[in-house]
Order: sequence, then structure tokens, then C-alpha cells
Amino acid sequence: MDNQQILDVIKKELVVALGCTEPVAIALAAATAKQQVSGPVTNIHVIASGNIIKNAKAVGIPGMKARGIDFAAALGALVGNPKKQLEVLEGVTEEDEQQALKHVQNGKVSVSIADNPKKLYIEVIIKTDRESSRVVIADNHNDIVLIEKDGKSIFQGGCENIYFHSNKQALKELTIDRIYEFVTTIDIKELDIVKRSIQLNKTIGLEGLEQEYGLQVGKTIKENVKKGFLADDLATRAMSLAAAGSDARMAGSPLPVMANTGSGNQGIAVTLPVVAVGEKLGVDEKLLIRAVALSHLVTIHIKSKFGRLSALCGVTVAGMGASAAITYLLGGELHQIKAAIQNTIGNVSGMVCDGAKAGCAMKVSTCSNVAVQSALLAVSNHEISSTDGFIHDDVEKTIDSFCRLGNEGTKQTDELLLQLMLEK
Repeated sequence: MDNQQILDVIKKELVVALGCTEPVAIALAAATAKQQVSGPVTNIHVIASGNIIKNAKAVGIPGMKARGIDFAAALGALVGNPKKQLEVLEGVTEEDEQQALKHVQNGKVSVSIADNPKKLYIEVIIKTDRESSRVVIADNHNDIVLIEKDGKSIFQGGCENIYFHSNKQALKELTIDRIYEFVTTIDIKELDIVKRSIQLNKTIGLEGLEQEYGLQVGKTIKENVKKGFLADDLATRAMSLAAAGSDARMAGSPLPVMANTGSGNQGIAVTLPVVAVGEKLGVDEKLLIRAVALSHLVTIHIKSKFGRLSALCGVTVAGMGASAAITYLLGGELHQIKAAIQNTIGNVSGMVCDGAKAGCAMKVSTCSNVAVQSALLAVSNHEISSTDGFIHDDVEKTIDSFCRLGNEGTKQTDELLLQLMLEK
């Protein structure tokens, strides 16, 4: 696998996103469907997989007070710009919000669970007095696989069985060894997109530290450092900045982020713990960019086997990437980077996903703390033994076991979590 193939993977899996990816994907489907018909919208019907409903039900939408699947669909249909892809809601106004809310309050929007095995599935049907349209997004948040008008197919995408934007073979060839070689040898000029991920995600992290978003997890940590209740150490810095970014994103900040493998929250959790540690250590920009590239690629590598959505929290995977990168910043060698990943997997592998919401910032904080702890253990040559749990001597086998747990072992958990959420 040559460097250009790895660069292609990075460029395809790092995408700028505005707003939590699930409601934005619903808005994108709705905006695309509305584009196919003329006249005022009389009915919008959203059919989505359980995982989409779980992650879109309560999370904030950029610049909006209202939230919900029905609201996201109405907003996308009425004012969304499908050409902007995952920035489809850029520029929406308070007036747009009120217009979308009226559609919801007048009963023009309905939502149901899809009878479909895919974990990422969104179908939006829009009707006017004269026409109807149907749009399906599957597997990736911005992969439109079907557009119909008046029951006739006008577009059928070729991505129905592709779970990632990247070439499947390229993803299979990624290993921790190859990622490390790439990160330590690639010309830094080739990593501009990684540099941009640092800039975008740090901006929203700082926003979360200054403003009152969501649970204010990051801001509260920072305030308690000032009070002397918490130390201003590596772990606290990582927890505060990363959680603040998640606070802002989950509460509907209008700032864009660089998503990793379809998740903006994951993009934050991949970059900001590393940035915070790097700044605390006073490393130069080039080393920091290489470290964040390592974090992104380790996360992409694991997520390519883990899948886009699961009953397990995706931020745990980001923590694995961050732990590898923090170990690198601390001067760790390849075997210690592998040890850090092993330690993180052994710690947070059981964290479940109960939807995108303000509380996600607490999980980001937890995984950031674990990333630092795992790295510190690794550089001291301490690693969870293969006699423990499902940890293997080979980090790649441990990753495979973790991903099997997420894919094969949590179906019933996923169904129960959704049921519990919908019963409220």
C-alpha cells in the first residue's frame, strides 16, 4: 500500500460537517427530495433505521432551538441546499426555523422505523399537490443511493454495498505498522487536510470553553482547574478541550467540524485530546500534525472493521486513535503505540451508544482521559496482558475481537436501547 493510497483514504474519510451527522443526513435526504418536486410541500415522511433515530432524536441542530427528526426533515425540505452535502443547513435562519416548526405542528411530518437490516438507512418521501419524490441514503451519511419521482427511478447510486468512501482493498491493507511508517515519513505538506482538522475542531473546542453549551462538561472541567479542585495536567487538558468541542456540537453550534468516518463528534475526539496534550507539552506544529494524522488513521483503520454505527459508542474508537497519537507525542515507539491501543481497548470497550445528545460530551471526556492514561502506561512499558479478557498479543487480533464485539455481540443491546429511548 503506497503513500498516495493512504492519502486518498484520509481525504475521503475526513469530511467537513455542519451539525450532528444523523439529523444533517436526514435534512440532506429531505432537501434532495424537495428538489425533485414543485409546489408547496403537503407531507414529509421519514423512514429511518434504529441507529439513525437513536442519534437524531435529541441532538441539537446548528443555530436552532428546536430539535428532532421531524424538525430536521422539515428544515431540510424547506430551506436546505443539497449541493452543500453535509453542510446542507448552512445559513438557516430563525425565520426558517419557525417555518419548519409550523410544518411539524400542523402534522405534515411523520417518522417511522425502517424494516431494513442496514444500520445507516434514511428514506424520505415528500408529496406536494401534484407530485411526489423519494430519496434513500444508505451506509454513508451523504451517499444517496436512490432518487425517485412519481414512483419512477431517476437516479440509482452504485454505493449501496459500500460502507466507507474509501476503496475496500485499501482499507484492508491498512495496519498499525503501515500507518506508523506513513505518519513518520510522509512529507508534511501532504497533510494539509489534517492541519485543517486541527484548526476547525480546535475552534469549536475553544467555543465550547467560552460559551454555555449543553452540559458544559469541558467548561466545568476548566473552571474546576481554576478553583484548584483539578490539576492542570495532560489528562485534564485533553478532557476539557475535547469535551467542550462535543458540548458545542451536540448543542447545535453553527461552527463546522472535520468529521472522521462519518462522525463529527468522533472527529473532535480524534483530534482535540491530541491537540491539548501537544500544546501542554509544547511540541512543534509539524510533530502535532503527524500525531493527529496517526490518530485519524488508527481510528479509520479500526472503524473500517467496526462499522459506521453500532450499539457501542464510536468515541471509544476515537480514544484508541488518540491514545496512539499521545504516545507518539510522548516519544513512544511503535511497540508502545500498539500497547496504548491495547490498553484503551481493554478499558472502554463496553461503553454503549444511547444516541447523540448533550451527554455525549461526558463520554468524550471519559475516552480522552483513558487515552492519556493508556499512553502513560504504554510509554512506561505497561500493557494489558493477553491473559486478560479478549486482548491478544497481536494488536491487530485485539482490534478484530473488539470489532466482532461491536458487530456480532450487541444486536440485542442495540434493539433494547432504542426501545428504552422510544418508551420515554
